[in-house]
Amino acid sequence: MKAVLFDLDGVLIDTEGIYSNFWATTGRDFGVEDPEFAHKIKGTTLAQILDRNFPKEMHQRIIDVLVDFEHNMRYEIFPGAMELLQELRDRHIPTAIVTSSGDQKMQRLWEQHPGFRDYFTAVITDADVTRSKPDPQPYLVAAERLGIAPEDCYVIEDSFTGVESGRRAGAKVIAIATTNPASSLEGKADLVLPSIADLTADRLLSV
Repeated sequence: MKAVLFDLDGVLIDTEGIYSNFWATTGRDFGVEDPEFAHKIKGTTLAQILDRNFPKEMHQRIIDVLVDFEHNMRYEIFPGAMELLQELRDRHIPTAIVTSSGDQKMQRLWEQHPGFRDYFTAVITDADVTRSKPDPQPYLVAAERLGIAPEDCYVIEDSFTGVESGRRAGAKVIAIATTNPASSLEGKADLVLPSIADLTADRLLSV
């Protein structure tokens, strides 16, 4: 038995650019001077972003800004994602979402796309882990939840931290070049593709 573990933002839903702009602006507004801040935090949980970059007295204000921002976001599913998920469902291959997002955001996603949750056997969020990507824990937790050995899992990722997390978990990793140039992902993943629309179940299982 094989399983496929999907990152969410930048892989299944087209939000990475939106979040990059949000965190770049929010970082500046709350005193972060590093111009690479929005890029460096990709793949990490909100708790880690706050703890590592902002004084504790700012945390709730930033959370409030983020909650308001996400409440008004539209979560657009990438072209090709639903077709791949349907192929995997037809083959009875279990799937999971492995994201650093919180449960409130996930509920908003399910509301915008009724039936989308049904394509996944498990959903791993920031509430399920104590160490975020690039640590392998998120993908190890997902594999355990599905009852599949990590080395029998395929991880689909877009960020450097996510790719590293999947590799450290022992899975095969397919990198999607939506967030980073394909050339920067070469050698870090088992397969690099321009978009999820370029991935079929047959191509995935041949890696």
